[in-house]
Amino acid sequence: MSPLTVTRTLPADATTAALRADVAHGLTRTPKQLPPKWFYDARGSELFDEITTLPDYYPTRAEREILITRSAEIAAATGARTLVELGSGSSDKTRHLIAALTDLHTYVPVDVSETALTAAGESLLTLHPSLTVHALVADFQQGFALPGTPGPRLLAFLGGTIGNLLPEERATFLRSAHDLLSPGDALLLGTDLVKDEATLVAAYDDPTGITAEFNKNVLNVINRELEADFDPADFQHVALWNAEREWIEMRLRATKELTVKVPALDLAVPFAEGEEIRTEISAKFREEGVRKELGAAGFELSRWWTDEAGRFALSLSVRG
Repeated sequence: MSPLTVTRTLPADATTAALRADVAHGLTRTPKQLPPKWFYDARGSELFDEITTLPDYYPTRAEREILITRSAEIAAATGARTLVELGSGSSDKTRHLIAALTDLHTYVPVDVSETALTAAGESLLTLHPSLTVHALVADFQQGFALPGTPGPRLLAFLGGTIGNLLPEERATFLRSAHDLLSPGDALLLGTDLVKDEATLVAAYDDPTGITAEFNKNVLNVINRELEADFDPADFQHVALWNAEREWIEMRLRATKELTVKVPALDLAVPFAEGEEIRTEISAKFREEGVRKELGAAGFELSRWWTDEAGRFALSLSVRG
């Protein structure tokens, strides 16, 4: 086998089909909503990289701090010979884990972007020429099979991305993660933690407007891919804390009454002034809640690490 293998499990037109379905469903329901994965075209990814450097956006720095200080402990606790990463992107933070996993044989990055997978795999192989990289072009929410690789396996789902899933979606995801693994394999999960409202809202509503541009980028994606006529200037970025559900919501609020046409879907979407599209939830967690959700899916939480300020957590759980 070549040191770098890329296997596509998604049909070539899967992304377009999924976007069409999500827009058709999300913009005709009440209240309107769109999944956050559609932020991330090339421009959206650039904007998110900028967001991670902003002073108030702590999650990326906090998680990296944990990985830098705890990767040796993670390696010792798992002895992983295969590392699987969901939503791997550039595999940037994972490099700390790969360096610490001295018995690592195979890295399996999973992402919808073949370009990102190839670039990350080639970059990693320059640093770790003895590593085997078997990349999967797949959507972690649609189910896929792992290649045959040596155990034990460590499945990493970082960045707090699990917080973008609704509770029932999280339960489905964790059960599918359980089914991917064998008894004794482990799950490394990144979760942002509940904290004061001001800190949370500031992380999602920066004064420079980068997060607002990122939020509105979903409209640009729909315009380009589905021939829609959204004018991003007609919408205001909104970030708020839902204390009851303990999650941040990002929304786009129409500043006036308008109708948006989406010709590719033969759709006309009316908006009242002040009407909103929910574009993201970002759930925040407590240790006992994480333990309970993992337990319901067949995992036993064994280790819990936070950054020094207690803002973010990485948990290690064993599949029963």
